[in-house]
Amino acid sequence: MATVHELTGPRVRLRDWRDEDLPAFAALNADPVVMRLLPRALAPSESDAMANRMCERLRRQGWGSYALEVPDLGFAGFIALSEPAFTIPLPGYEPPQIEIGWRLAQAAWGHGYATEGARLLLDFARDELRLPRVVSFTTLANTRSMAVMQRLGLQPAGDFEHPLLEGHPLRPHRLYATPPGWSAA
Repeated sequence: MATVHELTGPRVRLRDWRDEDLPAFAALNADPVVMRLLPRALAPSESDAMANRMCERLRRQGWGSYALEVPDLGFAGFIALSEPAFTIPLPGYEPPQIEIGWRLAQAAWGHGYATEGARLLLDFARDELRLPRVVSFTTLANTRSMAVMQRLGLQPAGDFEHPLLEGHPLRPHRLYATPPGWSAA
């Protein structure tokens, strides 16, 4: 097991998962508003299994999918660095790729927590992990996440059909990536 690298900003903390996070995570994953731009809501058992996988990977690697803690709410979702479960179908984006992503409870929306936490994680990816590039992607309808990606300095890199969402209305996606020279900054 590796040491989990905890990251702290002025208003957010990216930390290891706790058992008491699971009910709030299950509520977030069952919330139809939170999940409207994802393929489907998750049952509590599916949410717990997802949290356990993310926690195990975080503890094994020392980095990965962090629990997001914010003032007044405590656990508010997650911000993650992970390898996509598919090959991004755009030239130059073959594996290995590392994606940054997030999912926050509605109560945490609109406060800049996703941007602050993702910036901490991007800085860690560049400065500590020395990743040459980080990508992020979302369905074309998810303008809020695209706005976070742009605030982080990620640049549009192309549109693609998500290979795991064949026949799903959310299949069209947009890829964003760190700009050239990002890892040398």
